[in-house]
Amino acid sequence: MTHLNLIAGEWLAGESEIENRNPSDLSDVIGQFSQANSSQLNTTLAQAQTAQREWAQYGLERRQAILMNIGNELMARAEELGTLLSREEGKPLAEGKGEVYRAGQFFAYYAAECLRQIGENADGVRDGVEIDVRREPVGVVAVISPWNFPTATASWKIAPALCYGNAVVWKPANITPASAVALTEIIARQDIPKGLFSLVMGSGGTIGQQLVESPSINAISFTGSVPVGKQIARDAIQNLTKVQMEMGSKNALAVMNDANLDLAVALALGGAFGGTGQKCTASSRLIVHASIHDAFVEKLVDGATAMKVGHALDDSTQMGPVVSQQQLDENLAYVDLGKSEGAELACGGARLDLPHDGYYMSPGVFLNTRNDMRINREEMFAPLTSVIKVDSYEEALATVNDTNFGLTSGIVTQNLARATHFRRNAQTGVVTINLPTAGTDYHVPFGGRGDSSYGPREQGKAAAEFYTTVKTAYISAGTPF
Repeated sequence: MTHLNLIAGEWLAGESEIENRNPSDLSDVIGQFSQANSSQLNTTLAQAQTAQREWAQYGLERRQAILMNIGNELMARAEELGTLLSREEGKPLAEGKGEVYRAGQFFAYYAAECLRQIGENADGVRDGVEIDVRREPVGVVAVISPWNFPTATASWKIAPALCYGNAVVWKPANITPASAVALTEIIARQDIPKGLFSLVMGSGGTIGQQLVESPSINAISFTGSVPVGKQIARDAIQNLTKVQMEMGSKNALAVMNDANLDLAVALALGGAFGGTGQKCTASSRLIVHASIHDAFVEKLVDGATAMKVGHALDDSTQMGPVVSQQQLDENLAYVDLGKSEGAELACGGARLDLPHDGYYMSPGVFLNTRNDMRINREEMFAPLTSVIKVDSYEEALATVNDTNFGLTSGIVTQNLARATHFRRNAQTGVVTINLPTAGTDYHVPFGGRGDSSYGPREQGKAAAEFYTTVKTAYISAGTPF
């Protein structure tokens, strides 16, 4: 079956198709997915501008009900759509179902935010002048989303964009098109203007590039790699297009000498290998105090070795396959790189042959690593983590901060003063205390520093900064009679 693009409110075939296969079982073809062409993108951009103006005039309760309908359907169908997600992306079924349910919560949250769009007022410095300050839609928003959270990441962009009165043109990752079509079908059934929401599947080099360069786009929300993000910024600035980008990371979990050892190991295993390590919030650097280093490593390696790697839809699976052959090849190349740099591969890091032909890899742990090694400087996006031994809390904090990235960091400690100092001095956008570096809430800001993020924060009330523009109105009532 060929799945179509949603172009200006119509489901249309494109100029070509791509095949989508299950990374857990390469014999399982999920479907054929149409690739939009340049002319179709131009058509949908023109219609989006008209639809956005109509949508902005919808009453707040009408808009709220639409977003709530989307959220409720996602939550009600979490098992069905989560199964589809896990089938095409490879994350364990529990994670797939949880992602879809969380996506529904995003829409429910922003449904409520529709009713909380309250401006400000002030007296002017001139006599008889009052000031009204309010936010208005930014216009037509391009959403370019990644494959690792194909429903959740897209939803935390699409939901606030619609909440604040914008039109959306969505280009999802080509690796996970089935989840994109499923979400689009839900949105398209709602009481929205024709062309308000569009799905344009295609490659980043063609459809993505055209979106970025289009003067019809008022804002671009992107999640992906640092090189692509920098290219988007260079191209978007030609039209002075507003940009919001979440990019790479090299997150660290610091394990101190007073840490609960079992908790620390559990946090490290979940943070490093959850989602096959294919998370921007993954714990790829484990910075461990020398006094507990050996005990921590022993438990960590035992835990990683014991993890059940298997088919995403198998209930006993703890870690699914890598998403693609390209990703697997890159991961194995990092294994070889780490060894060449002098790191010891204590376990894992190998291609696995399982009953189902898929992109399986065992979770790997590097020991005896230094923070200046490339495996500790570059985002691997793999089920690989590195242990770095330090002699003090001060050295641990300095190592955490010694990176070009700055998305998340965490510390495991029972010392309140130390936890407070870390929270205030870790140079990351998100900090966790006795929690994994992976896992964030939808009602508060999300984003990082350095090469991790650029532009206004995502999620929570902070999203209004990106998806709206501020208008300040001065009003004179004239001379009273």
